[in-house]
Amino acid sequence: MRKKILEVKNLEISFQTYAGEVHAVRGVNFDLYEGETLAIVGESGSGKSVSTQAVMGLLGKKNTLIKGGEILYYGQDLLKLSEDEMQGVRGKEIAAIFQDPMTSLNPTMTVGKQIAESIIQHQGVSLDEALKQAEEMLGMVGVKNTKSRMNHYPHQFSGGMRQRVMIAIALACKPKILIADEPTTALDVTIQAQILELMNELKEKINTSIIFITHDLGVVANMADRVAVMYAGKLVEWGTVDELFYNPQHPYTWGLLASMPTLENLEHGLYTIPGSPPNLLRPPVGDAFAPRNAYALEIDFKKEPEVFPVSKTHFAATWLLHADAPKVTPPAEIQRRRELFDQKLMRREHV
Repeated sequence: MRKKILEVKNLEISFQTYAGEVHAVRGVNFDLYEGETLAIVGESGSGKSVSTQAVMGLLGKKNTLIKGGEILYYGQDLLKLSEDEMQGVRGKEIAAIFQDPMTSLNPTMTVGKQIAESIIQHQGVSLDEALKQAEEMLGMVGVKNTKSRMNHYPHQFSGGMRQRVMIAIALACKPKILIADEPTTALDVTIQAQILELMNELKEKINTSIIFITHDLGVVANMADRVAVMYAGKLVEWGTVDELFYNPQHPYTWGLLASMPTLENLEHGLYTIPGSPPNLLRPPVGDAFAPRNAYALEIDFKKEPEVFPVSKTHFAATWLLHADAPKVTPPAEIQRRRELFDQKLMRREHV
């Protein structure tokens, strides 16, 4: 039985703007277990990054309101720690990599010194020892000619190599949790696949847990153990990766899956979810997805859905799972996805 490492409970975060209060995260709950990868997926603006920035203590104090909830790391509420205390957690216990490494890397420092800087800060070793460990980390993330590359600057690396450097910095102190916020979005598909494979390998070597944030369900198919789907500041469905791909229950999850490109649907155009997310200055009554949902019931516009269990590990917040709801057949594209997933399972069994 895996040990629970992180527990986010009823997290509520708002931002004060000139237009009013934006309710960005509205009662989010999720857990992370040792050695697993949890993917949080959803459209831009759904609250994915804000939730995990709260875990890192990276939300600015100005105009940010954490209105409720707890973030328990091995039982300790990170929201109650001072900034000085969080600096002992950030980087050493919980680290992050982001979409564009050039916004995180210092252009005036060699990559070797940037990796070593993190090691010195959190481990208190000498510069020579830190540089030695930094070179080992560069090799571990697949950078060749590490001795000379240690003295290169970020602009001397390609996009994929810069992301490898960012992974080396994040994992230099062997953190318990790695938050990967859209780490492959800016990369081409070949490099993207290499970075995902690298992260899976390092997860096993360093024994870290990963929270992987993305808008693309296709990216997490071979990456995640569990998947949480987020919409308008709330989690609408979560379960194991097999359950989410093979037996999705929320119409929003159906839309995300149908939007994934395949060789077949590229021939006649990609599916897009109609409409746009709600304005969280004025959170909607009922189910936030109802105006975009072709399967919406009358109650969806009046009352927020309860969370219904599909299995012991699979849950969805949709009135379609209520005992009195009409039976709805998922779109044909979802059935096609199930067939593709069956083929994937068959290939997995023969590996």
